[in-house]
Amino acid sequence: MKTSNNLSILIWANKSKVNGAGQVPLYARVTYLGKRSEISLTLKVDPKKWDAGLGFVTGTSAEARRTNSEIVNIKAAVIQAYDDLKRVEEFITAEKIKSQYLGEEKAQRMLIEVFDEHNGKLEELIGKGIVKATHTKYVTIRDKVSEFIAFKFKKTDIYLETLSYSFITDFEHYLKVKQHISHNVVMSYIKRVKRIIVLSVNNRWLSHNPFAAFVCTTKKVERTELEAEELLVLENKKFNISRLEEVKDCYLFSCYTGYAFIDASKLGPENVVRGKDGESWINTDRTKSKIEANVPLLPKAIEILNKYKEHPECLSNNKLLPMKSNQKMNAYLKEIADLCGITKNLTTHTARHTFATTVTLENDVPIESVSKMLGHTKITTTQLYARVKEKKVSRDMKTLKSKLAGTPLIK
Repeated sequence: MKTSNNLSILIWANKSKVNGAGQVPLYARVTYLGKRSEISLTLKVDPKKWDAGLGFVTGTSAEARRTNSEIVNIKAAVIQAYDDLKRVEEFITAEKIKSQYLGEEKAQRMLIEVFDEHNGKLEELIGKGIVKATHTKYVTIRDKVSEFIAFKFKKTDIYLETLSYSFITDFEHYLKVKQHISHNVVMSYIKRVKRIIVLSVNNRWLSHNPFAAFVCTTKKVERTELEAEELLVLENKKFNISRLEEVKDCYLFSCYTGYAFIDASKLGPENVVRGKDGESWINTDRTKSKIEANVPLLPKAIEILNKYKEHPECLSNNKLLPMKSNQKMNAYLKEIADLCGITKNLTTHTARHTFATTVTLENDVPIESVSKMLGHTKITTTQLYARVKEKKVSRDMKTLKSKLAGTPLIK
């Protein structure tokens, strides 16, 4: 029975299920927009009297008339369920029509609602395997999605079942064009949205993953680090303002240890140990990967630690350094860069890049050792830093020339 261009209802007999009386059950197959849903009916018929083409029982017996009347009523009820849905639903499926017909109340989940539920549970796990930064990232992307829904659909939320592939591509376009966010950051946002969608599919709040075909890509970016000359300028600069002097020293400490801001800010006296080699080391696990990132302390790093041994803030907080918040550190680093004549955009993370490139790799520390100190789980991550500069190539070739000086050519 074709009721509209999109909806059809087929009553069929399942002849593979014969009961003791020789009867088979009837089913209603609801097809909408090419998708099917089966409804098991309470009706049973004699398969010999069933007309599959008409979808009715043949004959004029009272039983046949009663069954056929029930079939007519069922079809009418399915159509009524469809009409009722059209008045309240934006997105209709065959499964929804079935649920409406059966009177099943199935609450439809919404995207921001799921985000909030996920983020709430994530917040409860802070300090129990989850760091606050992870929760903050999900809060940020939740807000971005909410802003996009308001912009695109003029709504505060959207049903999961209404999501399509175009949602994620339009979201990507919105973040890049309207919010001027870089490609790699956009991809990191979309990865988290995709995780929320996978969560929804796994919980059966969503029948399929509409974003499964979207592949997140990253573009290679040039990492910023201080050159040896710039590092020296920073070391020699003295600030009369204590906040700038402290931020400078905390930054330099990371330049000589490779510790990221979050890891450096947690260091306490208990992390400084005497290694098997008799030298001073810092032993700790990276917050991000929980991988050991043990680093032997260079003299300049030790000098900075000694400078702040009796600092009131360090003593009261049992910390090695008077670290500010990441936001304040980055703000003060811009001020420091200007005062030092450094044109690069200094952030807390450029210190880690400086350690990896200028301090270690350019001074011939093997990449395996650098990777170990940085706490990388894969050496390919460390290789992102291993950009060989012309001055190192020149130095290496001069060394080779001196070795080859006076050596006869191989004939």
